[in-house]
Amino acid sequence: MMISRITRYPISLLSVVWTALYWWTRPLVKWVLRRTTRLCELQRVCYGEYRGASRSLGIEFSIDHSRTPELQKVGKYLDSRCQEQTLKTNIIHYAVFAIGRIKNINPKVHRRFSVLLEECLAQVWGYRQLMVQIESLRKETYDAGKEEHETKLLRLWDALMPQVPLEKRITKQWQDIGFQGEDPKTDFRGMGILGLDNLLFFAENHTNVARHILMHAQHPRYGYSYAIVGINITHMAYNFLKFGNAKTHFFNSCKGIPNVRAFHQFYSYLFFEFDQLWRHEKPRDIMEFNRVRNKFEVQVKEKLKDPMTLFKCNFILENI
Repeated sequence: MMISRITRYPISLLSVVWTALYWWTRPLVKWVLRRTTRLCELQRVCYGEYRGASRSLGIEFSIDHSRTPELQKVGKYLDSRCQEQTLKTNIIHYAVFAIGRIKNINPKVHRRFSVLLEECLAQVWGYRQLMVQIESLRKETYDAGKEEHETKLLRLWDALMPQVPLEKRITKQWQDIGFQGEDPKTDFRGMGILGLDNLLFFAENHTNVARHILMHAQHPRYGYSYAIVGINITHMAYNFLKFGNAKTHFFNSCKGIPNVRAFHQFYSYLFFEFDQLWRHEKPRDIMEFNRVRNKFEVQVKEKLKDPMTLFKCNFILENI
């Protein structure tokens, strides 16, 4: 144990020193590069990084850590629009114009810069607005008194079990698609209406895939609770979005401002891939769920570390 502590200490100390040195020299490096290239940091990122996550992450970092008061105001203005869920293309266009003026960039000479920056800002602040939208859905409690909520729940049954009529609203039949009890509303407590919206989107937009996975979930030996696992995948997707892991995927998949549908697609990919891993692992019983889930989460996080990562819903169905 003593040897382990000794070996870790220098590495930790080196990391702290390196970080402090970077932030201390960053203004000087930026000044030198500006003088030698005649381009500001935002231009260097736009012209020098690959389209998608690499470029947008660079732009986000540059603006978030800028010491220019005017540029900080632009970032805060965009943040406020995200919180209000009113971010639109014209606002992004205005932000690009403002940044060009702040940085003294001639739009006639650097036309390509404006186009590239606008795409990056749409992705970065569109992602932040999406976080607000998803959080709002998560906080919305399922209410059996709301016709909209009840209708969604019934649509979920019809999409997954079209040949089997639902006998009544509260029934053990819900367990056939993986809910815990006779009334599914109690299972949405953690993820709110977001959990239902995810399940419904997957069932209605990737119907054959969803039904196929339901069939896997009903396997006598390797089965699992379809709906409960689906809600658990919602929690995973939500955390990936909230903590920024999913930025690479969204920045690579959305050219403009991402919407809630993009999150549903992300969820659909995760659900399908989890089912693939579950069948590959061949768990002894449902008690191994946490082990398989944790393994899956680690695998997805590793993939999302790659700035080129893009998850596509190109599903290939296989028999049990």
